[in-house]
Amino acid sequence: MLDIVLVQPEIPQNTGNIGRTCVITGCRLHLVGPLGFSVSDTALKRAGLDYWPDLDVSIYTGWDEFWSQHQHRQIWCMTTKGTRRHVDVAWPRDTMMLFGRETAGLPSEIRALGENIRLPMGPKYRSYNLSNSVAVAIFEYLRQWDFPGLV
Repeated sequence: MLDIVLVQPEIPQNTGNIGRTCVITGCRLHLVGPLGFSVSDTALKRAGLDYWPDLDVSIYTGWDEFWSQHQHRQIWCMTTKGTRRHVDVAWPRDTMMLFGRETAGLPSEIRALGENIRLPMGPKYRSYNLSNSVAVAIFEYLRQWDFPGLV
């Protein structure tokens, strides 16, 4: 199973969209605080539609709580500072992909803990929308494993 980790997400609509994508594709979602919204936020629920109750989600107060539970896992940091493209990675089955805040990405101290992977993009621009980036990464992972459990 693929684990998607959002570190300090700020925009509830992005997180709602990501949650919906995770439900449909069978991924787990981890939300690492502090969050820029409440998980009861109506914008989050609206973007997640009626899929939100089916979401396998874990919420952590901060990085230390998350890391104390998952430091044994290899992490893949999805970042514009990545040195390898997402399509050049042979994704292991137990992948844990981390994505940072919409305005700042992943902090350098977190990026130092894992492989840094990027999505190709034009040099003139800063980054893709977070929910789009997560969807692209999820579908490359799933493609490599022949879309397990999906029809």
